[in-house]
Order: sequence, then structure tokens, then C-alpha cells
Amino acid sequence: MIDFSLTDEQKQLQQLARDFARREIMPIASEYDRREELPWQVVEKAHEVGLLNASIPEHAGGLGLGMFDECLIGEELAYGCMGIYTVLMASELGITPILIGGSQEQHKRFLEPLTQRAALAAFALSEPNNGSDAAAMHTTAVLDGDEWVLNGSKMWISNGGLAEVTVVFATTDRQGGHRASVAIVVEGMPAGMSANKIHHKMGQRASHTAELVFENVRVPAANVLGGLGDGFKIAMKTLDKTRIPVAAGSVGVARRALDESVKYAQSREAFGKPISSFQALQFKMAEMQMGTETGRLITWKAAWLVDQGLPHGTESSIAKAYASEMAFDAANEAIQIHGGYGYVGEYPVEKLLRDVKLNQIYEGTNEIQRMVIARSLLRG
Repeated sequence: MIDFSLTDEQKQLQQLARDFARREIMPIASEYDRREELPWQVVEKAHEVGLLNASIPEHAGGLGLGMFDECLIGEELAYGCMGIYTVLMASELGITPILIGGSQEQHKRFLEPLTQRAALAAFALSEPNNGSDAAAMHTTAVLDGDEWVLNGSKMWISNGGLAEVTVVFATTDRQGGHRASVAIVVEGMPAGMSANKIHHKMGQRASHTAELVFENVRVPAANVLGGLGDGFKIAMKTLDKTRIPVAAGSVGVARRALDESVKYAQSREAFGKPISSFQALQFKMAEMQMGTETGRLITWKAAWLVDQGLPHGTESSIAKAYASEMAFDAANEAIQIHGGYGYVGEYPVEKLLRDVKLNQIYEGTNEIQRMVIARSLLRG
């Protein structure tokens, strides 16, 4: 039978994340958005309470939380700030290809250090000119003895340059397509690797985004995940999973937009009564509630499929596309409900809109998600 109830442990985890968002994230979110700066103290505190890198398995020293648990955490943290949540979510993104393509020895070697201190991982797939065509990589990897030599650049990398481990996707032959792809774990910032922070983002300014440049960067051959030709496959399997936390974060943003709208509509008066009494605004808030509940359910379904070891690619695409668009609409309506006040930073709703726009773009644009869904339909 279908059971929508949470276990006691899940309720405690949800409450932990909710309290953390209200205590550590919400009071500083606006400030760090203005400063365009990652609040490192939040990363440290998240590590202290067990909300950072929580998917690292027990055999590598971690908690081994499943995807459903990640979604419970993600909704609550994104309610506080989608940008700050992206810092933690992107670290899980960097961990996932190691879990998918790495050996038990690699799990322990690369991931155990991330459990011992506040430390981040990163995922480096996108390049300045390849956009959604992830297979058209120009970053090269040449095997020289017992080392890989990396040359090229990666773009839009969350946690780029700050991460303790970065999974870099490269090609051994620019004409070789998928069969020439490799996934290589780069530890720290070795000689020849540099990071250029990207400034003036529309939203999610409290997350750190960078271009990574590799100039004859040497990495041990033992740092490759899987083998030659496995890179693209590992990247796609990773994104099939990690689109789901994006959906969870979108649900959190939508819920925040609704809560802010209800609070404002009940306190703001026009024509001698609260604007919450006007049916036009009631309908807007009802639509926001409908979208939030629906987005959460498809996100939970996709997460459940992952945890059961079942195929989940189509459901993760549906969840990511639906929830991110629903959340953008919710934030947009929240601004409308706030009127002129919604357009300025005195209230948080304009930031919700700026932040959640990126959810429609990263980890595969929503156009790509529709391609995934359509191909699944046509395959029967």
C-alpha cells in the first residue's frame, strides 16, 4: 500500500533541517545575497549537525542517507535560501559520480575526508561553449605514464575552486564522442589549476560559482572513475539522481513564497479590509498551494524510486521541470500579491524569484528534461 507518512527518524531529520534553516540561514540570507559571498560559517555548522555531505555511505565514514532523506533536508534548507542550499546540494552533486563510478577504495579515499571536517565537493561537466551538448567536451585528458594530464576549462561550476574534491569530465579524443570520455577526481587545487569566480549573477548569489581552468594539470591515474568511455555515462547517471534535490529545493522556495504571501495578505489592508479577503488573491494562493503539494509528491516519488533501486530517469526529469517552473510561478505571484513592496528587497519575495530561476537551467535545462520525458514515451 502507498504510505505518505514519515518515520520518526525522518520527522526528526526534517525538524533538524527546518530549525537549521530558520536559525542559521534565514537571518543572513539577504546579507550574503547582497555581498555575493558564500557564508562559510553555515557550511561549518551544517557539518557539525550532520546536514553536509550526508549521502556519503557508512563504509566511507558517512551517514549514508538516502535520496528521500536528502529531499526532506533540501526542501527545508531551500525554504531558507536557495542559494545557500545550492552550496550543500552541489557538494552532494560532486559526491554522486564517485558513488556511482568509484570503487570501495576510492569511496574511502576521496569521501572519508569530507566527513571529518567542513569540506565541499564539486562536479565539473559544463564548458564555456558546450551548454546542453555535454558530450561535446573540449577539455582533454592525456595519459602520461601513471598520470592523467588535463587541459581545458569548465564553466558554471558550483563550489569551483573551493572544493576538496572535484570530479572533472574530459575526453581523450575530441572526435571520439562518448567512447572517449573519462571522469577524473581532482583533489584540491593542484599546480596548473585555477578558478575564476563568476560575479553579478541574477540570483543564488550566496552560492559560489566559478570557471575552472586546467593547464597541464597532473592527476594520478588511480583517480579515474570506472574506465575509458565511462565518463559520459557516469555524468548522465549522476544527473538522473541529482535533479531530484533540485526539485526538492524548488518545493521549498514555493512553500516560502506561499507563506510570505499569506502573511502579507493577512496584514495588508485595502478598501478597509485585509487583501486576503479578495477572491482574486485567494485564487493565487490556492494555485500556489496546489502546485507546492503536487511538486512535493512527484519529487517524493522520484526519490523513492532511487532508494528502491528502480529506474527513475523519467520521474526525476518530471520532478525537476515541474517543480522548478511551479516554484518560479509561485514566486512571481508572491511578488504580485505584495504589489510594489514585492519588487524591492524590503520583502524576501523578489529574491525568491531571482534564486529559483536558475533551477530551470542547471542540472539540465527544462527543455532537456522534456526531451528525456518524450524519448521515454516514444520508447514505450
